[in-house]
Amino acid sequence: MINRLGSFRFLLVVTLALCILAASIGNLYAVSDKAKEFFNQGVTASKSGKTDDAIAAYKQAIAADASYFDAYMNLGALHFQKGQYDDALRMFRTASEKDPKSVDALVNIAQVEYKKRAYIESEAAYKSAIALDPSNAKLNRALANVYFSRGGWSELAQTAEKLHQMNSVDDTTWYWLGKANEKQDKTPDAIAAYEKSISLKPKNYRANFAIGQIYLQQEKFEPAARYFKAALAADPKGYRAAYNYAVAMETMKQDAYAQNITNWQEFVRIARSIPQAKNDVAIAQSHIKDLQDAKTKGGQ
Repeated sequence: MINRLGSFRFLLVVTLALCILAASIGNLYAVSDKAKEFFNQGVTASKSGKTDDAIAAYKQAIAADASYFDAYMNLGALHFQKGQYDDALRMFRTASEKDPKSVDALVNIAQVEYKKRAYIESEAAYKSAIALDPSNAKLNRALANVYFSRGGWSELAQTAEKLHQMNSVDDTTWYWLGKANEKQDKTPDAIAAYEKSISLKPKNYRANFAIGQIYLQQEKFEPAARYFKAALAADPKGYRAAYNYAVAMETMKQDAYAQNITNWQEFVRIARSIPQAKNDVAIAQSHIKDLQDAKTKGGQ
């Protein structure tokens, strides 16, 4: 979520309630009474769901007072809400120029850049915010997420370790560390970190799946199957885990036709309505027929 004055939140959508919050403290930055009037009109319009009217009012507030930090912030938030990311960025960058010590303005820049998948720019903005507030664990978590998204594995490992030193520890930070170690070919460390993630959240699809993948690649099919089964227990709709579980089980017990057929049928049941699994479902359905023929010929 985009931050407005006096708030620091990581949400996925912009809530109009923030305009109400800004109304009570937004005038601290205003010089012109006319600017204050337009600003409050924007708050009222936004509260009523009249986004375009609110945008117009905030623009008028800025025209009346070009230094009006709060108006830039709220206007940027509304542009973000409408998916107008370039306009939002322009407002937040201007706000940051007006108040270079505003962490909120920098975080908003970072979030918009992240939304645009401009990860390097998002990283730079988060680093600037962290320089102003080094002990803020939420900022460091957000930066870690950028590293995860762009595949900055060494930086991700360093930031995850930093979060652990800050006592900001949960299944996600350990998962991040596991993935960073895995991508840097530190397999034992990766497994240990994933296991730590699972210990903090036993029904943990992603960490169980990740360990299963490692063992599958190592052709250690029994532990691979065990972790894929655990991943499925965490998320019964996890079609990739269902597919890999069927692969691992069949590789271990190729002549167990009935069980292998059941495993592949379970994958098809889970994945048949998922567009990106269409080709895998078709392959599995063909393979099931082959297994059924083999079972018949084998007299099972």
